Amino acid sequence: MSGGRSIQAGSWDLHLSRARSFRAEVMALPEVTSRRISIHDGLEVGVILKGGTDIWYDDFTACLEPGDVWMVAVWEPHGWRVRVPGTEQIVVAFLPELIDEGALRNADWSSLFALRPADRPGVGDPSTREAALRIGAELRAEISNRHSGWETAVRLDLMRLLFTVGRRALHSTTARDRGRRGSHSFARITPALELVHARPVSRVTLGEAAGACGLSPAHFSRIFQGTTGLSFGRFQLRAHLTYAAHLLLTSELKVDAIAAEAGFVDGSHLHRSFVNQYGTTPGQYRRQSREGADTAVEAPGRTIS
Repeated sequence: MSGGRSIQAGSWDLHLSRARSFRAEVMALPEVTSRRISIHDGLEVGVILKGGTDIWYDDFTACLEPGDVWMVAVWEPHGWRVRVPGTEQIVVAFLPELIDEGALRNADWSSLFALRPADRPGVGDPSTREAALRIGAELRAEISNRHSGWETAVRLDLMRLLFTVGRRALHSTTARDRGRRGSHSFARITPALELVHARPVSRVTLGEAAGACGLSPAHFSRIFQGTTGLSFGRFQLRAHLTYAAHLLLTSELKVDAIAAEAGFVDGSHLHRSFVNQYGTTPGQYRRQSREGADTAVEAPGRTIS
C-alpha cells in the first residue's frame, strides 16, 4: 500500500489510507490503548487472536474477543481501543478488486459490507470461532514470515475468512435476490470512488459520478446503494467529513475556513454534519484530540459481547 498517512494528536490517531492493493498487519498490543480513529478508502477486515478490543461505528459498539471478526466499509469512520493488555489482532485493509469474484461467484461477498454494522455477520458458534482463529493464525504466519507468494496466501485466507464468517448470510437470500445483486460490483463504481477521492474540496455531482462509471444516474444510484449500503450523496458527505477531520487535527484553520476547504457551505453546515457523524462538535473534536489520553467523547451506541 502507498499513500497512507497517520496523524497523531493526543488520544486520537487518525489514519487516512489509500490502499493500492492491500495492507496487512499483525498488531501486538502489550498495553491498553486510548481511542483511535481510522478511515480507509478501501475495505477492512480484522480478527482478534488473543486479548480484547472494542470497535465502534456511528451508532454501534462491539466488544471483541479471540476469534471475533469485524468488517469496515469504504471510508466508514470507525474507532478501536484495546481493552485487554497483550491483545494480538490481524488487520487487512484492501481494495475490493483484491477479492476474486470468480472464486466466490455464488456468494455476493460485497453485500456483507453494505449491511449496517450491527447487522454484519459475526462469529455465532464455537466451530466458526475455531475456524476464524485457525485462519487468523495462518494470516499471522504469512504476514510475519513473508515467504514467496505470501501476498497470494493472504488473499486466499481473506476470502476463506469472509466466507467462513459470512456463509449463512451469503446463502440465506433467494436466487432471485442474489441475481439482482450480482451487478453490485465495486469495480463498476470504482471510477466514482476515485473521483470523490481526487476532489476533497469540491462536490462531485451525481451526474459526474454516473458518467465516470458509464452509467445513467438512476442505474448508478441503484448499484452504488446496493454495493455500499449508502446513497452516493451520503457517501460523499462522509468523504468530506473525513477531510474536515484531517484538517482539524493537522492545521490551525478556523472552522469556517475548514468548511470552505472541505466543500461545506459554511461553518454551520460543517458543524451540523460533524455532530451527526461523530457525536461531537468540530471544536470539541480538535480540543479533546489535543488534551490527552482519556478525554475523548465516547461514541453513542450499544454494545454486544
